[in-house]
Amino acid sequence: MKRLKVKILFAAAILTTACSRGDVPQVVAPQAQPFPLTDVCLLDGPFHDAMLRDGNYLLSLEPDRLLSWFRKEAGLQPKGEVYGGWESQGVAGHTLGHYLSACSLMYASTGDRRFLDRANYIVSELDVCQQANGNGYIAAIPNGKEIFTKIARGEIQSKDFGLNGGWVPWYTLHKEFAGLIDAYQLCGNPEALDVVTNLANWADTTTKNLTEAQWQKMLVCEHGGMNESLANLYAITGNTNYLVLAKKFYHVAVMDSLARGDDRLNRLHSNMQIPKVIGAARIYELTGDEHYADIANFFWKDVTLNRSFVIGGNGDREHFFPTNDFARHMTAETAETCCTYNMLKLTRHLFEWSPDAAEMDYYERALYNHILASQDPDTGAFAYFMSLKPGHFKTYSTPENSFWCCVGTGMENHAKYGDTIYFHGNDSLYVNLFIPSELSWPEKNLVVRQETTFPESGITRLNFKTEAPVQLAVKIRWPAWAETIAVRVDGKKQKISGTPGSYFTLSRDWKNGDAMEIQLPMQLHTEPLPGASNIVALLYGPIVLAAELGTNGMPNPHAKNQLDFVKVPDPQVPVFVADENSLLKHVKRVFGQPLTFRTKNLGKPEDVTLVPYYKLDDERYSIYWSVVSPADWKKNPTKAKAEAAMLLQMALNTN
Repeated sequence: MKRLKVKILFAAAILTTACSRGDVPQVVAPQAQPFPLTDVCLLDGPFHDAMLRDGNYLLSLEPDRLLSWFRKEAGLQPKGEVYGGWESQGVAGHTLGHYLSACSLMYASTGDRRFLDRANYIVSELDVCQQANGNGYIAAIPNGKEIFTKIARGEIQSKDFGLNGGWVPWYTLHKEFAGLIDAYQLCGNPEALDVVTNLANWADTTTKNLTEAQWQKMLVCEHGGMNESLANLYAITGNTNYLVLAKKFYHVAVMDSLARGDDRLNRLHSNMQIPKVIGAARIYELTGDEHYADIANFFWKDVTLNRSFVIGGNGDREHFFPTNDFARHMTAETAETCCTYNMLKLTRHLFEWSPDAAEMDYYERALYNHILASQDPDTGAFAYFMSLKPGHFKTYSTPENSFWCCVGTGMENHAKYGDTIYFHGNDSLYVNLFIPSELSWPEKNLVVRQETTFPESGITRLNFKTEAPVQLAVKIRWPAWAETIAVRVDGKKQKISGTPGSYFTLSRDWKNGDAMEIQLPMQLHTEPLPGASNIVALLYGPIVLAAELGTNGMPNPHAKNQLDFVKVPDPQVPVFVADENSLLKHVKRVFGQPLTFRTKNLGKPEDVTLVPYYKLDDERYSIYWSVVSPADWKKNPTKAKAEAAMLLQMALNTN
């Protein structure tokens, strides 16, 4: 039990300061709660590898360069040259907030003090800048002081991404709020709480005289998750001013329709809306006001069931589009990674309220096929759009001259893979994801080690370590993609009640050395593009498969601008010729190569090799396939091929 004792000491060191001021209890009692990142250790596997790459990238950056314009805007001499890309533009400073969150998350996930030192240094420097400003304000936003001075006077000129001549200033400030709160809660830094409360007090003072009409005019401009951060700050401090201010960041034009169950999302910027809904979910938890729960529940179901591609991402060119129009929106600008980052955050809230396997089925789908797939395995760089245009490729950020929004969220994505594998009730343990990891549950004096090579194998094993028997209901997700399931405890087969898409429960006294083995058979299956039954994607269990299509005409995939390569010409991809009920018979496993498949007499003019999308890198690919019936192909192959290619590339006509 030595490892458990070490984890307890590590968690206590973080929480001693963070708990000293007390938290406001939630009005809505959670039915399941996540474990702190300090309690979950990733073991060898693709997620652990991604976390290590992310950590190396975080350590390669220079905090003083990210702080450069904070000092400049505070009238202080910068200690480093500002980075390029978005950090040298009007949204300067947003990366610093994400970076502070990422370092805090990485410290909580690994215990590596290098990340703690960086977080503490950044907080101290922000404190210096805040004191220099003298009124609680702190930002790297060019002309930010003038922008907010006008707001305080009620002078508001606003559009989607512009407010008083600035680029999404509240959105940028939200990243600072979130980073400082993470530094306080995850690193136990009391100075971070002082800085963020001073910033919140400034925000309250700045907006206190605005009328409701002025607020709504201002909220037309993207403002990130300001409502969420202010609600979190209320929960930490008990200061009701922050809850009142959080509720003021309520965009009536969007939120009221969602509360009524009325989908008016078409043509709205997708990642502008998701953080608003996350904030609504948090306000519901702290107030019990069902209005906010209605918003979150309807939005989540609508987006995951009606507005998402097979990888779990949504949107085209950053916007929602009509749900009957997917075929026109398979462009090189689909599935912004920030959107999925935020949809996963929202999913966690809903799961806490009422645990549902459907929520974790979505979480798993998006985690493997979008988030894990968005990292460059060579450099740790990040993808903005996950292109679903047939024949296109992934575009990654540069180390120092991109700093897109998806670079910021990407820094966080790969630092917190341990946050959803397990949840718990008072005497229950939810195993949500099949990721090699070790859970330490100090309150139960229990360690659970999950050993698996999933998804290369459909078997996972849970090994229990405890000094005394623990009575516990272990709840295992039975994924919707698994038609059957088999469970053994200490080698004895268990009788399982349940169905795919649910949780089954084994309640007993768990003793030291107990072992549970879960077998989840995975099958090949197809999933049609919404509204287009003759365009399909292939999956193995929850894993989306992509075809390796070579590198012909493909540039170096690292770009300063996320749009640099969206118009690079793409080759025409093969079509699949088969009847609906025979297609999968033409897809065969490749011997000796895990999760690798080859089509046989299916692709025209040629067959293709299929691998997990999250493993495919630096190569052209296709995920969606146009399916032509053998009769149509035999009748006129040239025409059938042309019509199929046109269907798959309809998006080109809308560029």
